[in-house]
Amino acid sequence: MTIRRHDAGSRMSKAVVHGDTVYLAGIVAEEPKGKSTGEQTRSILAQIDGFLAKAGTDRSKLLSANIWVSDMANFAEMNAVWDAWVSPGNAPARATVEAKLASPDYKVEIMVVAGK
Repeated sequence: MTIRRHDAGSRMSKAVVHGDTVYLAGIVAEEPKGKSTGEQTRSILAQIDGFLAKAGTDRSKLLSANIWVSDMANFAEMNAVWDAWVSPGNAPARATVEAKLASPDYKVEIMVVAGK
């Protein structure tokens, strides 16, 4: 079976397609400094839309999502943006946890798996 990698670097690929499954790496906001949790979530979801499109799919085919927030006090703010974005009737299996992220500027990181 063919494996295709998108935005591949020496450490990781942003997306990997194996058969009819698309795996995205954990995505963080572009230019996060000073951005709210909601703004960072919007940036991440826009990137996810782009990576899914490159792989030939879209958010209506999401299978699972893992979300990390730096502070659960921001859970509702992240969820408001997520709920407006997720395809109605196609919500994926999802887990959300509080975690220390790679930089203190990051408030959210999201990783998804989608079908084609």
